[in-house]
Amino acid sequence: MSHNSSDRIVSALREWIASAPAGARLPSTRALVSRFEASPVTVQKALRTLTGQGVIESRPGVGTFVREARAALPQDYGWQTAALGTPQHRLPTVTPALRTAPNDVIALHAGYPDKELLPGRLVRTALARASRSEAALRRTPAAGLPDLQSWFASELASYVPTKSTPPAASDVVVLPGSQSGLSTLFRSLVGAGRPLLIESPSYWGAILAAAQVGVELVPIPAGPEGPDPEELARVFSRTGARAFYGQPNYANPSGAQWSADRAGLVLDVVREHGAFLIEDDWAHDFGITTDAVPLAARDHEGHVVYLRSLTKSVSPAIRVAALIARGPARDRILADTGAQAMYVSGVLQQAALDVVTQPAWGTHQRGLRGQLAARRDLLVDALREHTPAAHLEFVPSGGLNLWVRLPDATDLTQLARDCEARGVIVATGDEWFPAEPAGRYLRLNYAGPNPGAFPEAARIIAAALGG
Repeated sequence: MSHNSSDRIVSALREWIASAPAGARLPSTRALVSRFEASPVTVQKALRTLTGQGVIESRPGVGTFVREARAALPQDYGWQTAALGTPQHRLPTVTPALRTAPNDVIALHAGYPDKELLPGRLVRTALARASRSEAALRRTPAAGLPDLQSWFASELASYVPTKSTPPAASDVVVLPGSQSGLSTLFRSLVGAGRPLLIESPSYWGAILAAAQVGVELVPIPAGPEGPDPEELARVFSRTGARAFYGQPNYANPSGAQWSADRAGLVLDVVREHGAFLIEDDWAHDFGITTDAVPLAARDHEGHVVYLRSLTKSVSPAIRVAALIARGPARDRILADTGAQAMYVSGVLQQAALDVVTQPAWGTHQRGLRGQLAARRDLLVDALREHTPAAHLEFVPSGGLNLWVRLPDATDLTQLARDCEARGVIVATGDEWFPAEPAGRYLRLNYAGPNPGAFPEAARIIAAALGG
């Protein structure tokens, strides 16, 4: 039976439980199978759901019974206010982009690709193999599995000019996801109370990590081709900053990609000021009409610290990323990651390596380009046809998102509520700005589920704007 059949059984049993006395015994599984004309698996699933909700309890060898309702006593946690004191750093609220949306809504808010865009068969096979390997029982080296370190190094090395020195496996530190990597980098390379230059708008996770560490963010306006090198140089001189965080390829949220000339000028500025460029290559595997060429491939003096994640392109369940750094910076980074996480699960590392070294991984990536292009164009066309008040400055050549500007008078909070009431969840743009927002924006994910509903979503956004 389907998931809906399980829900139907849960609803029916809840009605019966509501009128039954505490301790009443439920019919046997066999009786419920007959009553609801469902499979034993579906009935057991419904019973597990009710057990998890705390309305029934199973007594092995006896049966399943209605659980006695417990009176909810008021709890006073006021004492914690004094014990905790004033927070040293006030963290922004975790973004609504991480919300799990119900199946019956059009979800344009998420930051992850739909499962149809993931190499599902490769992932399942890799996890099964990893669970049977020695990785399931051993602690991995602090810097990561040597073979996975080599893979990350060779990936970046493929972009390095022939006469230049490519990164080595020993330059790689494997991480439990890029978010922890950002916190590590901001602690190791910047430090609490010190300035960090950051593109505006920029990834909300970087803004969150900076707040957690206590770093002072200094916004640098960034357009479709990246930040202005002259403005970057002025701010470096004014603030004395020693690090700049940027996403040269398919920036989150805008989808902007730095031009080759702009990237070279930015790197020159970083070198002149003896600073680090933290390059977050989060969307390396999501190119559509262009390729993501890492800026780190041009750096041979350790100015660029390169961050790449496999979480979005392989599977959200495989939180594996890597940092590539040279010199003392790499040692400081490794010391911080060791103190925070000690090491990354060997099973996840082995599974990630298995996926990206299979011939089918390349086939998957080539097919992904066409799928992303079709979804992107469908949402672009839908917005242009049905939502004329939404302005799209440019169509990104890769990534997962569209960055849409709305009229300046738009109340984003009310717009999000109105859209959700009509069945569309959107991500409002304010949280992607490290300081005051430069306008009213929506970040819309074209890689989410149900792309056939994009036209309807655009009509609903238009109706909410009109209201």
